[in-house]
Amino acid sequence: MIVEQFRTGGDRNFGYLVADQASGEAMVIDASFNPGMIVRFAADHGFIIRFIFSTHGHDDHTNGNDAIRHLTGIAPLLYGETCCRIGLRVVDGASFPLGALHARILYTPGHTADSICIHIGDALFTGDTLFTGKVGGTGTEEQALMEYQSLHHKLMLLPDTTKVYPGHDYGVSPVSTIGHERLSNPFLLQKDFNAFLLLKQNWAVYKKLHGIA
Repeated sequence: MIVEQFRTGGDRNFGYLVADQASGEAMVIDASFNPGMIVRFAADHGFIIRFIFSTHGHDDHTNGNDAIRHLTGIAPLLYGETCCRIGLRVVDGASFPLGALHARILYTPGHTADSICIHIGDALFTGDTLFTGKVGGTGTEEQALMEYQSLHHKLMLLPDTTKVYPGHDYGVSPVSTIGHERLSNPFLLQKDFNAFLLLKQNWAVYKKLHGIA
């Protein structure tokens, strides 16, 4: 499996191309501000793009969707939408075939109601649900609770060796692992939801005290 991380612009956005090396089949995640760069990379390396996903509907993750649809003829998919080519809907647990690989959809609401993560091989593409050393922003206590449940009931169930590829370069490194986040991410170290919420509400103070950018 090949994973290529692209700095697409915007607010330190990341886009991704994942390819099954044997078949050459590939998928794109969060093409965002510079879809042409990802499409050119695929063409230069002989990859055939089969699927395009957006991890959620915020404009900084979807503003390149019209352009990449024009470049590839493939409609980008968000949570709840159906792939017209294979008739599979983007819902929790859905598995999209990519050569010998399978991309499994994890529904992870919290940052937005339509947030998904994509688990393929030993890689997890977390959008704005999980960053390295941080988590996605939420506006209400209800959203924070949904995010807490998504993190602990979905993402933290994956093997420690699973690589974490976030939607932005907001954290301490561009890539992490579930195991590292489990042991070091201050949000994941909180003993319960109330402590998690308290940290969210006081994050600016916590960052200043601990020298976090």
